[in-house]
Amino acid sequence: MTEREKMLAGLPYDGMDPALLAERYRARALVQRMDALPPEDEAARRAVLEQLLGAIGEKTMVMPGFRCDYGSNIRLGAGSYVNFNCVFLDCAPITLGDHCQVAPAVQIYTATHPLEAEPRAAGIESAHPVTIGRNVWLGGGCIVLPGVTIGDDTVVGAGAVVNRDLPPGVLAVGNPARVVRRLGGADAGQA
Repeated sequence: MTEREKMLAGLPYDGMDPALLAERYRARALVQRMDALPPEDEAARRAVLEQLLGAIGEKTMVMPGFRCDYGSNIRLGAGSYVNFNCVFLDCAPITLGDHCQVAPAVQIYTATHPLEAEPRAAGIESAHPVTIGRNVWLGGGCIVLPGVTIGDDTVVGAGAVVNRDLPPGVLAVGNPARVVRRLGGADAGQA
């Protein structure tokens, strides 16, 4: 298997593999190009995003300051909004459903490293996908860790650290993020 194949399969891989480095350089160049565009040139920004990302839905916007490892492993649903200065480390797939709201400085990580010092020092890492459902709102500065799935219609409070799956239709806050209530019905719109 190539290091890329290992990476996408969730197996330990060499993060300094030359082919992976080349892909990361490509992503950085595209992000740099996007950040240099005039703010009003939405068509050019969209064109760069279509080159960078694995998929991007209609009417989805990504604000400047966006950072990623590869880009090609990110799929953004239609009508989603990724605000300023977000970091998506996409060594494994990151999938956002339609109509997601991602506040400024949100970080989504798929990469992880061995706890043992020797393999970590050798550059070995692994990655686990992150899946975020439809109509999810990730509050400012929250962090989503490797392997997490967040259900449809869930809200994650600002600054939360999501280290395990969250069900649909809940409000989760804190570090680690914990569900504090169900959403919908009489509670709708009061997050």
